[in-house]
Amino acid sequence: MPHPILTRRTALAATAGLLAAPGILRAQPAAVKLGILQPVTGALSQDGELGRLGATLAIDAINAAGGIKSLGGAKIEMVFADARSNPEAATQEVERLQGDGVVAIVGGFASPICLAASQAASRYDLPYVVDVGVADSIVTRGLTNTFRFAPGFGAFTSVAISNLAKLNEAAGKPIKTVVLVHEDGLFGAGLAKLMNAELPKIGLEVLETIPHPTPSRDMSNVALRIRALNPDLVIPSSYYNEFVLLARTMQQQRIRPKGVYAVLNGAASNYRFVKEFPEAADLVMDCNHWFHPTKPLALAVKKQVEAAGKFMAYNVPLNYSCVGLVADAIERAGSADRAKVLAAIASSTFAGHIMPYNETKFVGGQNQGAQPVNLQVQNKDIKVIFPAAFADAKPVFPVPA
Repeated sequence: MPHPILTRRTALAATAGLLAAPGILRAQPAAVKLGILQPVTGALSQDGELGRLGATLAIDAINAAGGIKSLGGAKIEMVFADARSNPEAATQEVERLQGDGVVAIVGGFASPICLAASQAASRYDLPYVVDVGVADSIVTRGLTNTFRFAPGFGAFTSVAISNLAKLNEAAGKPIKTVVLVHEDGLFGAGLAKLMNAELPKIGLEVLETIPHPTPSRDMSNVALRIRALNPDLVIPSSYYNEFVLLARTMQQQRIRPKGVYAVLNGAASNYRFVKEFPEAADLVMDCNHWFHPTKPLALAVKKQVEAAGKFMAYNVPLNYSCVGLVADAIERAGSADRAKVLAAIASSTFAGHIMPYNETKFVGGQNQGAQPVNLQVQNKDIKVIFPAAFADAKPVFPVPA
């Protein structure tokens, strides 16, 4: 059958029909590009992949819920950058993200990466939201583009010392001597310095401070030194692989202090460690980042992570929350203009995060609503033991012989 002739009347009718279908003729709003910077190759690749996963889950959730409504439903488009586990690569990637026209950058993970990347971003007044990096120098340089959502190691040291004093007091003061073990980079060395200054104030003697490089392939010498010193407590501050090595070596050599009280440890607050090495992980404590243990959205994200065959770690909820923070700022700014988004982040009162935090409030780039929590591996699970408002378990301390 031949096609009907397109008369003026049928043409007008067809046009009217198309106009009645805005999804066909109206252009979709331009996507808002968001830079996600994580180290997914090199020594920190596990943490970087978890950070990327958290950001991906958040972007998917925001887009599924209608995108940025003040921009007509604009979707967020991830522009991913691999920091390759070193500051130099991170700086190069910031330059690329700047050229790609991202509205902001989220991530970095390690303190040296965050320091270098945020400094590079400041040249373009490009908003930079730090997910993890704990070195307080990140937010004390006066960079108006840089915001840290999580607490820094000054806050961690204060909380860790305070809670350790409470634990020791409640148990009848069984802990008198301590050995510090730390990675020899910016984060570990800075933390060890603070701990050396503060632990004597609560009556604890630091017998020795033992640094180690990252990566390390053998912790036998560190374990032997701990055995020789025989401290009541070991306080390790290391990345994932190094603490797993240390904990397993201590287990194999039957080194059993009255407690392992980690601070900002890359493994003690990681379900992979708990699942793969349950005996070495049992009753290890940590003062660290963590998700809200009873918040429905946080538990739903944990379920998504596990459904993807991954282990939940703090990188996921922190990056999920940081992306939500930036999306909220874009929504309130009603614009993808960097200056407006930066101002919106600076004035943020974001409470839609999945962390055990109060409402977001930035002062000098640091979120005042952020707080560390104390955790303990119990019955092959990771439980919050401090603060009481978020706790889902009581501490076991000292560790039974």
